[in-house]
Amino acid sequence: MGQLTASGTRRTADGDRVSGTAWTNLVVATVGFTLTFWAWNLIAPLAGEFDKTLHMSSFGQSFLVAVPVIVGSLGRVPVGALTDRYGARLMFPLMSALTIVPVLLLIPAKSSYGALLAVGFFLGLGGTTFAIGVPLVNSWFPPHKRGLGVGVFGMGMGGVALSGYFTPRLWKHGHNLPFWVLAIALAGYTVLSFLLLRDRPDRVVPTASLATRLGRAGKLRVTWELSALYAIGFGGIVAFGVYLPTYLKTWYELSATDAGTRAAGFALVTVVFRPFGGWISDRVHPAVVTAWALAVTALFAVVQAFDPALSPVGTIAFLVMAAGLGTTSGSVFALVAQVTPIAQVGSVTGIVGAIGGLGGFVPPLVMGAIYSAKGSYSIGFMLLSDLALAGCVYAFGRMRGIRPTAPATPAEPA
Repeated sequence: MGQLTASGTRRTADGDRVSGTAWTNLVVATVGFTLTFWAWNLIAPLAGEFDKTLHMSSFGQSFLVAVPVIVGSLGRVPVGALTDRYGARLMFPLMSALTIVPVLLLIPAKSSYGALLAVGFFLGLGGTTFAIGVPLVNSWFPPHKRGLGVGVFGMGMGGVALSGYFTPRLWKHGHNLPFWVLAIALAGYTVLSFLLLRDRPDRVVPTASLATRLGRAGKLRVTWELSALYAIGFGGIVAFGVYLPTYLKTWYELSATDAGTRAAGFALVTVVFRPFGGWISDRVHPAVVTAWALAVTALFAVVQAFDPALSPVGTIAFLVMAAGLGTTSGSVFALVAQVTPIAQVGSVTGIVGAIGGLGGFVPPLVMGAIYSAKGSYSIGFMLLSDLALAGCVYAFGRMRGIRPTAPATPAEPA
């Protein structure tokens, strides 16, 4: 008969295996997530270069880098629901191809602030692919390995690190070069993903309307609880990804290249610790993992609030915060994978991912406004500490008691 799993399905000896098709889907989806995330974060590493001709205020620069974040975040809601309906094999190539357009439009737009804002709006398309990959990976991996699978997919956040490291260096060799390189890479991936990605043959295709499905997902209490935690974890990652280069240049007076390199290092640590958060959540309750990761983040945010020297204390503080936020992102989506009905994963992922991305929209604006008003970033780091501590208490006190739902879902793949 097999062992009854927490999600209500039977785990057989065959069900313990992850198929070759599942691993292929995971690898291809992760590559696509990486490239589209690079596109999503394409403006941030070059904001300082654009400022040489545009002469933006601190708030204006913050708003410029934040626009793709909010659009990409909100776009995850309909894209996740559309993925439930049409599948990742269609949606991933489609969104990758559409992202090429704003990437190339940055070439004529880079000399105008208004044009950059408009193109940045459409660059948000790159941030929506998260809501495509999670339901794809979730459908192919058995429940006891979904934390690891979704965590590995989350390593696509490394696109932020690639952008921070390579974009300013490509810019030095030609001001249009980073846009052409990324556009060509996205075009190649569009073809690759169409040829290699496969949806589960027995996947549940919802028949209800988009509004109905989003409404059902929105009625789940856990959707909003996880959204709040993800807004702290992933939102913190996005906020640092788009604003850390500006912060390092402004406060520590680093060059654009050096600031981008250090920001890439921060992003790389989050990438490494995201699958760790998923992996350990397959063994320890994800809420406990989340609580400890947020507690560590809160502690080192306080350390950075006192404006330590960058070497070594500031660097250590940022790297530890990166580890905490990366672990949180992995553990929260391990919990999503546990408690969400298979047919609703895309819709729930869209909402949670949207709120998480929006969590990264506000901090750059707040940090820019605080620095303009006070000439210091300390208040911003104290606010991060307060939010992380609140998330820690809620995760440990409330969410340890959540048990997986038992939806009517097809058996796990052999």
